[in-house]
Amino acid sequence: MNELAQRAVQAALKGNWAEAKSLNESILTVSEKDKDALCRLARAYQELGKNTKALSTYKKVLSLDPYNSIAQKAVDRLERIGKNSTPNNNHTPTTSASSFLEEPGKTKTVTLIHLGAPDVLTSLAIGQSVRLDTHAHRVNVETLSGEFIGRLPDDLAHRILTLSRAGNEYDVLVKSATTQQVKTFIRESKRGTNVSDIPSFPISEKPDYVAFTPPDLIHEERPSVNTFEEEASME
Repeated sequence: MNELAQRAVQAALKGNWAEAKSLNESILTVSEKDKDALCRLARAYQELGKNTKALSTYKKVLSLDPYNSIAQKAVDRLERIGKNSTPNNNHTPTTSASSFLEEPGKTKTVTLIHLGAPDVLTSLAIGQSVRLDTHAHRVNVETLSGEFIGRLPDDLAHRILTLSRAGNEYDVLVKSATTQQVKTFIRESKRGTNVSDIPSFPISEKPDYVAFTPPDLIHEERPSVNTFEEEASME
């Protein structure tokens, strides 16, 4: 990926869609058949509320690559919602100070495993709302339009599955995203009646200091008060 493409990706990740649009247009003046740049440009158009241009750009991607799943899904979605000029609020980043506010037992930052296609990952923006897609033995994370992003680690997935079946609900935001790593911020938005006393993300009550403290200090016996009193009386 050249420098201009990297800048375009970073602009999209930060939600700077006008800049992302401009950078991808610059790339396409040099290489008009760059499918990745076309996909990024279409996404920028969509985020800026220019759905007609987004649709035509995605269709251009399909003319170059008929099996491009991202473009196929986007075309289907845009044709369903119509060519209006209303920005897509489902994808607009919401990076207010409270978006990533930690609440003990209710929130957790999670690094995803088994990441999805690079073109999906590069289209993600910090603060973007995504969703959990639960299955029998796993929990996927996907965009609101159904594009696969990655999976929750197995131990956490098992817990989320159990609590979700008991009535818990969760909101999920993208916290950071590259083609190599995606971190999500999960917040418990509703707790089931039968699990009202069970935190979604338990916190260890006793910090483990053993690794940072010499063993002789941990196991050393403390002298009794009586010993000091006896020594003082003998003096």
